[in-house]
Amino acid sequence: QDAIDRKEKRSETFKTAVHGQEMGPPALKTEELGRRAPQWVRDSLVTMCMRCKEPFNAITRRRHHCRACGYVVCARCSDYKAELQYDGNRPNRVCQECYLFLTGHVVLEDHEGKHKGILEKGAAELSGRSLVCGSLQLLDKNGKVGTRGWFVIPRDDPLVLYIYAAPQDVRAHTSIPLLGYQVRDLPQGDSRHLFQLAQSQQLYTFMADSEELKQRWMRAMARSAAGITRPDEEEEEEED
Repeated sequence: QDAIDRKEKRSETFKTAVHGQEMGPPALKTEELGRRAPQWVRDSLVTMCMRCKEPFNAITRRRHHCRACGYVVCARCSDYKAELQYDGNRPNRVCQECYLFLTGHVVLEDHEGKHKGILEKGAAELSGRSLVCGSLQLLDKNGKVGTRGWFVIPRDDPLVLYIYAAPQDVRAHTSIPLLGYQVRDLPQGDSRHLFQLAQSQQLYTFMADSEELKQRWMRAMARSAAGITRPDEEEEEEED
């Protein structure tokens, strides 16, 4: 409940969009690793390894949980054993980062020095410091088949919309620069709360879970499209 209360204060959309269930458990502090049992991140909240960012699949890259931090990781990133104090100092499966911290052993990396791309930003991290975040459905060109995902406009990068497959993914699968787009409201039909982003030949159609959430997203996207980077509350203070 404490975790839910803290998250509600940081994001207005948290309670209405995900009803207190999508952001996952709080992470353990570094000094608590191995000493306290972690709360596991639910499998349904991630589509890729939370360490190497490779997508999961049922055959070659299956889901595992690190027994130290609770992250969902692939077999390659959790192919380590470390003694955990909360489990009577018995060896447990842990991810590489926890293994390094708990044992002090050095692990050779085959992708060392890899440049961190613009999409390699964790969904939970951005959501905690966002202007708006939540679940939306992105419809196809015919406006029929939709892909549900986790959408975030970060407070420190307010001109970009980041799209994740799940709210705990550590890498966005795409992003949309919002500057210059027109935000269009579409008539409500069949209980579908639709709106669009349009620019030149680009057209994106979204469906929100409620009319209130649709209007909130439209306001945030319209500000970003106009190049406004200040939070709403700062602008209101200036007008007063």
